[in-house]
Amino acid sequence: MPFVTAKDGCNLFYKDWGEGTPVVLIHGWPLSADMWESQAVFLAAQGLRVISYDRRGFGRSDQPWTGYDYDTFADDLATVMDKLDLNDAVLIGFSMGGGEVARYLGRHGAARVAKAALISAITPYMLETDDNPGGVSQTVFDGMVAGIEKDRAQFFVDFAPSFYGNTLLDKKASEGLLQWTLMMAMQASPKATTDCVRAFSETDFRKDLEGATIPVLLIHGKDDKTVPIDASARKAVKLLKNARLIEYEGQAHGLTATAAEKVNQDLIAFITG
Repeated sequence: MPFVTAKDGCNLFYKDWGEGTPVVLIHGWPLSADMWESQAVFLAAQGLRVISYDRRGFGRSDQPWTGYDYDTFADDLATVMDKLDLNDAVLIGFSMGGGEVARYLGRHGAARVAKAALISAITPYMLETDDNPGGVSQTVFDGMVAGIEKDRAQFFVDFAPSFYGNTLLDKKASEGLLQWTLMMAMQASPKATTDCVRAFSETDFRKDLEGATIPVLLIHGKDDKTVPIDASARKAVKLLKNARLIEYEGQAHGLTATAAEKVNQDLIAFITG
């Protein structure tokens, strides 16, 4: 399997499909690069080079005890970019992966990047604080950590239906998709899983976004209960200098799977437009 090695020795698994303009896919919590299956196959078939990698602690990458913070994650992304010598790339981050995109741009600049997309992203700042009204209460994230530490498998069994927007009358995610999500989640390090809850909830990306000048596409579901749109995309688009937000009616958080065809079409239009 192909790996690149980060500066602290952590080995990061990656996939490299197709040829053409490089598109780098950064996955969400608690998943792996495999969550991008629909997008990766589609974009590679459109004549693009698609690179997706497993964040440290997740999927097939190494599981170190420490390093689950966004400066390290951004440096890991820089390792992927540098070692594969990617230029004029399009960065696409889903959920907590949007934080990698933002912090990479703030920390490493856009010399290798032409465009970026944030899908269901946690940017600009999830946590409710005095200077971030409308964020998500600390008690929510404390409850997530407590649930994971008590019974990680059952937490994700309970978490996945809401992630995709399943209701009693509308099953957007199949049973197979729910089981596959559990498989990806349980492949991750338990330490990485809880540390990342703290990282994506407590990291402030507002300055990272304010400094970005490249074109940015934001895609977010109006019914997202995992990362509410009012606390994320609707704030982020106001901070970015060159951005467009597409809101998906009736879609929840995991819309790369539940609205894959629409996501694919919006991404290819943005990348090639």
